[in-house]
Amino acid sequence: MSAWPKVVLFGDSITQRSFEVGGWGASIADQVQRKCDVICRGFSGYNGKWACAGIQYILPGELLQNVAMVTVFFGANDACLPELQPDKYVTLEDYAKYIKSIVNYLESNGVRKEKILLITPPPIDETLWGEACKEKGTALNRTLKNSGIYAKACVTLAQDLGVKVIDLWSAMQTEENWGPRFLSDGLHLSSEGAGFLYKQLSGFVEECTSSLPQQFPDWSEIDYANPEKSFQQS
Repeated sequence: MSAWPKVVLFGDSITQRSFEVGGWGASIADQVQRKCDVICRGFSGYNGKWACAGIQYILPGELLQNVAMVTVFFGANDACLPELQPDKYVTLEDYAKYIKSIVNYLESNGVRKEKILLITPPPIDETLWGEACKEKGTALNRTLKNSGIYAKACVTLAQDLGVKVIDLWSAMQTEENWGPRFLSDGLHLSSEGAGFLYKQLSGFVEECTSSLPQQFPDWSEIDYANPEKSFQQS
């Protein structure tokens, strides 16, 4: 049997942490169990520039064969305030350029546009994140307004490229008390926030994977007298 189809999650710490208890990556894995391998390529602190620079090593061409879907989730670090985190900050123009390059790379390795989903950075709860920054001895280094500018750029880019997008920044803010509910520290997702994102994602996952067969026979179909034969026919 050939390698299983793959679901690839590519992003920063919010992707790296997507398999925490209640995580959105774990929920995707549950949805596609026995259909796909889920490959998490999340890197805490990464921005679009670093992701673009490393993508050929992080997601080599051979890994991108037989891909059912890919999520691209950057922007939370790109949108840092440059005077406070110049090492992570990426200009808005460059952010769009790097995300476009990532999409082009995926396409050049055989991932069709309809299999690619961009996710905007989440909104920032400045009160919660300000407390987290204070505990680390730093000033507030991200703002709701600035993350929104990058989110809008992500949405516009997705439309220009003809790929799907989830505007997480806007969607979360339609909910009451969104900060304490959805963000554990004002930036990263809480379990409820991860569940909220998964609800936005699940339809896309279904669209990309519903036609894929279950891998290997159901237990009820295995020849009890010669079980190996059942696997040879898979």
